[in-house]
Amino acid sequence: MKGIWKFFLLAIIVVSFIIIFILYISPMDKKASSKVTFNYSVQHHYEKEWDFDNGEMVENKNDRKNNIESEQSNTAFINVSVATLWSEPNKLRSIDRYSATNPVDPWKWTKSMSVDDKLWLVGKTETQALYGQSVTILEEKDDWVKVAVHGQPTPKSDIGYVGWMLKEQIVKDSTFTYDENLLAIVTDPTTWLFHDQGLHSSFLEVSYNTRLPIIAQLDGVTLVLTPSDGYKWISSKSISVTHLEQEIKSPTGEDLVTTAKLFLGLPYVWAGTSGFGFDCSGFTYTIYKAHGITIPRDSSVQAIQGIPVKKEDLQKGDLLFFANNNGKGFVHHVGMYIGKGEMIHAPNSATPVEIIKVFESSYWSSEFAGARRYISIE
Repeated sequence: MKGIWKFFLLAIIVVSFIIIFILYISPMDKKASSKVTFNYSVQHHYEKEWDFDNGEMVENKNDRKNNIESEQSNTAFINVSVATLWSEPNKLRSIDRYSATNPVDPWKWTKSMSVDDKLWLVGKTETQALYGQSVTILEEKDDWVKVAVHGQPTPKSDIGYVGWMLKEQIVKDSTFTYDENLLAIVTDPTTWLFHDQGLHSSFLEVSYNTRLPIIAQLDGVTLVLTPSDGYKWISSKSISVTHLEQEIKSPTGEDLVTTAKLFLGLPYVWAGTSGFGFDCSGFTYTIYKAHGITIPRDSSVQAIQGIPVKKEDLQKGDLLFFANNNGKGFVHHVGMYIGKGEMIHAPNSATPVEIIKVFESSYWSSEFAGARRYISIE
């Protein structure tokens, strides 16, 4: 009988300790281990979670890993020579079918459009993305995906320029990667990828500034990796080779001008960023990007970054901006200064890339809103 009473007393003591732990000690532990979430904007924009450990903030590695894996699961790669991003899904005309298939036919698309057809695109297309370029998938709707194009800076989004595109023009879960690879950057306005080393059997025509990982370099030809079709060959004369974008040699103004002149006569396409057709800011953005300098995608934002330059101090490669209301309103156009009072630009839907005497034109002179420099002048 005594043993039973002792056991009963011990049980009461144990239960009392458990109640005290729950009521007093446990809340303190919870408070000590509470989590705080911060928005942490870096290359992989994710939310970072932290733990308090003895009063110090310690990164929760598991949460970070999960967030990165989540973003990576939403990463895809452009799987056509150039993908057009639209303001809304399911709003295409029949003539736009050449841009909305896989593969696309960008030449047939631009050549089949009249000036009025091209003007219709204003406000309906957002930007373009090149073969192999990475995007983040933000939303899916039927056969469409809303994506952000990496490497196209805009104040509208931290992760890239946003728009809708056809789902069949991207590839997910790809082994395609730039990590630890040399990069082939296309330097011709457009060039071809080939199935064979002899460059006889064509595979896909790709644009200037298309970037693909290099697998091997042989005499006059380079083997590259594609997003979904394995290895293909390209002429070594059509590319430059670099390991990282930061390693691209800084351009001179003359370098930028020489590149810009490659596109003389190229048709204007609203939202264009490719050797198949540019708009005004897509033209300047792409030329700088190919030379390792990332500037904003739109002219209105290009006009407020970089270094301001006085008209009398203009140098080759400087960007010239034009605005409504005699240069005092909203910036609507950008071109590149090439020296001797001349500018090269992609002017409008009716006119291809051209060179003009910019300050001898009453229109452009009256709209001139200033200049910006994005390179070092020695």
